[in-house]
Amino acid sequence: MTKTPVRVSLFGGGTDYPEYFHRYPGAVVGLSIDKYIYITALKLTAFQAYNYRVSYSQLEHCDSVEEIEHPVVREVLKHYGISDRLDISVISDLPATGSGLGSSSAFTVGFLRAVYAIQGRRPTKIELAKAAISAERDLLRENVGVQDQLHAAFGGINRFDFDRGAIRISPVQASSAVIEELNRAMVLVHTGIARRATQAVATQIKATAERRIDRELSDLYALVGQCVDLLERGSPGWLRELGAMLSQSWLIKRTLSDHVSNATLDAIFEAITAAGAHGAKLCGAGGGGFFLALIDPERLPLLRAGLPGHAVIPIRLDVDGSAVIVRQDT
Repeated sequence: MTKTPVRVSLFGGGTDYPEYFHRYPGAVVGLSIDKYIYITALKLTAFQAYNYRVSYSQLEHCDSVEEIEHPVVREVLKHYGISDRLDISVISDLPATGSGLGSSSAFTVGFLRAVYAIQGRRPTKIELAKAAISAERDLLRENVGVQDQLHAAFGGINRFDFDRGAIRISPVQASSAVIEELNRAMVLVHTGIARRATQAVATQIKATAERRIDRELSDLYALVGQCVDLLERGSPGWLRELGAMLSQSWLIKRTLSDHVSNATLDAIFEAITAAGAHGAKLCGAGGGGFFLALIDPERLPLLRAGLPGHAVIPIRLDVDGSAVIVRQDT
């Protein structure tokens, strides 16, 4: 069984696409959180009437790998030459799709971690992240950035820099007091919309390739360094300043594509700020999923009252990243 965190991206999202960082340096800063995807891969005995059972939002019973409908499971098993008969089950703390929390990449990282365990291999965190990036971009031909896989594999709060083919990992050197204050302030607010980011991502990638949003992406890139400096200094008022930066980044991000926001999302953002939050931004590519908000704990009742019917979920930092938590050697 593997346990892999999802993430919230703070700043720099959009600069982690090759269409951008092959021309300009890109960078993101974000953190993995204490909400997880659990994947079990159990070797079957000879008594089942099927060779593969895959349980997620649907249930599959298959005789061959080629029959598996789940694209990540099918292509990873094929690519790594896994011939074991398997029962594969997926459980997640939060909605596994449409969340904007990098759950798809967290699934890929967690499943690869399980495949490596089956093979008796113990990859480094960067090897695991790069394998997930390759699986999504090369095997599955998906339009994905390269930050979600890194957050899922490494855990913690990190700055990731991208410059053509190079990736640099820089853990944020924040004090325990800053981390605890951040943990107390972070909440997710569900929009009630299970987003489909395909259109938003495709539109943004096209605009990036055509250099139409270079200025906006450059502004988001600049916020990365400001955020790291803010967290590492931990000066009085840093949380309020970080919240203002989050809201600033959301206002910039709304201009990247017509598919990023809508009237419902704008109203939720206004309700969050009206409750006295320091700031907020929508997670992921846009269109729905979760807002990340920074708010003092004593204001949570006011936030919940202002958003009836919307889940408000306190979150904390995960420090471990993807890991095997149960291993049955045979």
